[in-house]
Amino acid sequence: MTTDFDVGASWHVAAPYDFLRTLRRERPVFHSEHLGAYVLTRYEDVRAAYGDPARFSSQGSLTISRSLAAETTRVLGEHGSFLSSFMANVDPPVHTRLRRSVSRAFTPRAVIALERRFRALNEEVLDRVLPDGRADLVAEIAHLPSVRLSAGFIGLPESDEGFVKDHVKNWFQLFLSPQPEERQLELAHSFLEYLAYVDDLVASRRADPRDDFTSLMAGHIGGELSHREVVELISTILLGGNDTVPNQLGNSVLRLLREDGWPVPPGRIQNAVEECMRIDGASLGSFRYATTDIELHGVTIPAGALCLLATDSAAHDETVFPDPERFDIDRPNADAHLTLGYGVHFCVGAALGRLQLRTALDVLGSRLPGLRLAPGRPVEYRRSIVGRGLTALHVEW
Repeated sequence: MTTDFDVGASWHVAAPYDFLRTLRRERPVFHSEHLGAYVLTRYEDVRAAYGDPARFSSQGSLTISRSLAAETTRVLGEHGSFLSSFMANVDPPVHTRLRRSVSRAFTPRAVIALERRFRALNEEVLDRVLPDGRADLVAEIAHLPSVRLSAGFIGLPESDEGFVKDHVKNWFQLFLSPQPEERQLELAHSFLEYLAYVDDLVASRRADPRDDFTSLMAGHIGGELSHREVVELISTILLGGNDTVPNQLGNSVLRLLREDGWPVPPGRIQNAVEECMRIDGASLGSFRYATTDIELHGVTIPAGALCLLATDSAAHDETVFPDPERFDIDRPNADAHLTLGYGVHFCVGAALGRLQLRTALDVLGSRLPGLRLAPGRPVEYRRSIVGRGLTALHVEW
């Protein structure tokens, strides 16, 4: 019988739901020795914790280098605290200042322009792979449009897209997946190269502004933002575009194919996106620190303790989502999931991410109505602490 989380086991990402159901019923506040954290598993508790930054603080919550070997931490130096000034890693009033700056870039007009660009990028990818009759959806279809959209938005030269994509992959392996010490050191050096690249990009755009997000943010250095804050902001937006959105798309297509829900009728795509995020979210949860002793369901979470707000468990809470393991494309409250966060830390890129998912499913469904899983090819997920993404998804049409 499973008694604790295990980020090195395939079930942790692929099929944790029996374990989470038991926790919700019997131990809704669970101390995980493996994670070194108190885990909140019920929807109402996860939502309340997201909405209570005074007691469940984001300060330092993404600074995950505490799990790295001593030599890896030494190599990283000050950058072991990477994300220390990223929005998801700070509390108000710093968070309020950062979010205000970023929100200027996500005007309705800008989002519409990004939708047109993203649709065209998806069409270009399909034009290239369509004659083959088969592909790895993860590697050949899902990632490239999102990578290119993010690159154009940030202002990356097209020639640098591959460099960033590879280094972002290494970032996730270093901070969010269990790795042996020798591999950690390789990944740490890659990470430092990535930060140096972004640092140079920000400095370049500050000196010579262009029509891109990096230039917009660099223009606030010395005023609302520091140089380091802009570097971390650009770095993490590239992380989302190169990984999180493509992961969610892969998860969603797999679910729809398995549920005989392909292609999704255009009028149901929006709710299908929400139900896919609920049942197969690309994010499994977020970490917080307790700022004071917190009593919850007979358990005392001591001040300073690390907590995991298990959004994956919350999205399968039967008191909120009846029959939660069943995929229901018409589920009326599908968008009540907490995969994108809640409260002050609701994902600033949520509107863009949802738009990308809707657009991709629309284009894929219209161009590949006969899409199906390739027979005899195993489906495996990447091993991760708080992310869900497929290593590959082999499809035919």
